[in-house]
Amino acid sequence: MAPLDDLAFFQRLARAGSLTATARDLGLSLSAVSKRLKQLESRLGVSLASRTTRRLTLTAEGERYLADGGSILDELAELEEGLGAQRAALSGPLKVNATFGLGRRHVAPLLSRFCASHPGVEGILELSNFPMTPGEQGVDIGIRVGALPDSRLVAQRILDNRRILCAAPAYAERMPRLAEPADLARHSCLVLRENDSDFALWRFEHRAGACPDQAVKVAGPLASNDGEVIVNLALDGHGVILRSRWDVQSHLAEGRLVALLPEWQGVRADFHAVYRQRRHVPARIRAFVEMLHDELPGRVGLSMENLMWGQS
Repeated sequence: MAPLDDLAFFQRLARAGSLTATARDLGLSLSAVSKRLKQLESRLGVSLASRTTRRLTLTAEGERYLADGGSILDELAELEEGLGAQRAALSGPLKVNATFGLGRRHVAPLLSRFCASHPGVEGILELSNFPMTPGEQGVDIGIRVGALPDSRLVAQRILDNRRILCAAPAYAERMPRLAEPADLARHSCLVLRENDSDFALWRFEHRAGACPDQAVKVAGPLASNDGEVIVNLALDGHGVILRSRWDVQSHLAEGRLVALLPEWQGVRADFHAVYRQRRHVPARIRAFVEMLHDELPGRVGLSMENLMWGQS
């Protein structure tokens, strides 16, 4: 049973992200955790992670040990769930990665409810600007926006979404003429600088398909790497934003922002829950993805009708 114990220990270590956090979680000393990791590496004959007391970075061998070893532990858990009298009870670790905005406002409350309903589940929510791949650092579910990730992952759409052009009423009243997306070159545009995307290139599709798609290079006097800051700058009347419908829906509904160019819309930016392909997907992963699919659209106030036709 030692190899299975080692797998479980290393999975816990990867999920915690550091030696210090693992020691705290397990109620052990830092030196005991460090010693056990060294013993595991000595037994396997490979280095599994580079580490300081504050941060753990898995090597390629560590990533493989975590991914393939995790599958073994998941299969064992599935077997025991199927044999046990409490078959309906969910248990085990569940690490979810999401963006800061969606994660704070919507994923965190749903994970809280999920863990309250299933006390055996150990939930972790890791928020980041850059998406983490399931299997990386112990992540079970990643929530992605936009283009689908690599084909080795299972992706389930959990929220239909488009980006929408909008501004505060005060700015809309005084702004230069805006007849088509190309006119944005003359406007103060509030740019979100995040990830490695071409953040200053805004892409649009005509709702009726009567005009070719347009891509416009925009600029403005204010920018940020945080979406909430960008929305607040727009609310203060500083310019035009192109934001996901879920993020501005409440402001549009209450009149704090107004939609611009209603005949045009940003390209699709749907949210997907992604997880690793495997023979047995743990029941806790399936159940939480189902919860996201069923409840997330209602939380953000989006229906397919207002998504497609821009109704507030």
